[in-house]
Amino acid sequence: MANRREARDQAFQILFEKTFSDSTVAEIIEMAGLSRDMIPDDYTVATAENAAAKFEQLDDIISRYSLRRALPRLARVVLTVLRLAVYEIIYEPTVDTSVAINEAVELAKKYAGEEESGFVNGVLGAFVRSEEFAALTAEGDAQ
Repeated sequence: MANRREARDQAFQILFEKTFSDSTVAEIIEMAGLSRDMIPDDYTVATAENAAAKFEQLDDIISRYSLRRALPRLARVVLTVLRLAVYEIIYEPTVDTSVAINEAVELAKKYAGEEESGFVNGVLGAFVRSEEFAALTAEGDAQ
């Protein structure tokens, strides 16, 4: 079983591959298992499937807080990191917001470079300081 960091990294890889393909998450996971011996845990699978199902909503949020770059100008790696982080921040109550941001920054450093990690941090920071985030958090607490 993967630890949470490894599971998140695998979810990132699956979601990144999804940006190039119309395949389902399940099909991508199957191919990753065959080609890279990836054996994702339940968290990886659920996160990848649920985040992929919410790409449109996640992209709407990202576009509002990506002030320096329009969504179509974002590198796929950066967009994928942001999608995963925003998904975890909003929908994964077991993941602390600061952990989701830190992990997103680390994924950006690993796959996109230092400059992009700063951009990711800025976008996520702007989102979590926003009234929209406060409203989403309050809404989740009320449920």
